[in-house]
Amino acid sequence: MGMVSEFKEFIAKGNVMDLAVGVIIGAAFGKIVTSLVEDVITPALLTPALKAAQLENIEQLKTDGGILYGKFIAAVIGFVVIAFVIFLLVKGVNSMRKKEAPAPAAPAGPTNEEKLLMEIRDALKNRP
Repeated sequence: MGMVSEFKEFIAKGNVMDLAVGVIIGAAFGKIVTSLVEDVITPALLTPALKAAQLENIEQLKTDGGILYGKFIAAVIGFVVIAFVIFLLVKGVNSMRKKEAPAPAAPAGPTNEEKLLMEIRDALKNRP
């Protein structure tokens, strides 16, 4: 089997295609969530604090020593929002899945009386 045909077979497998679609959708979803955090939630939550600090962007917050703690705060807010969105997404997918019916319990083995009756039956069959 040639390398080209092996490569075609590898690419045509469902897992590889599913992974490719997942990566592409994930990248697009990441852009949406990033925009949600940076353009909607962060300004809505922090506008009063930023105005009091006379800043336009949270990332401009820094200590007198020059440590930019605003970037850290923005990253933490972004993480929390992304984690919450993923939680909601997983919860929604799990609720959409049909709950599988529990497998019926395996029938119980024969009781002692049934075993004794089977032995008697087998003994009677084997009699001449």
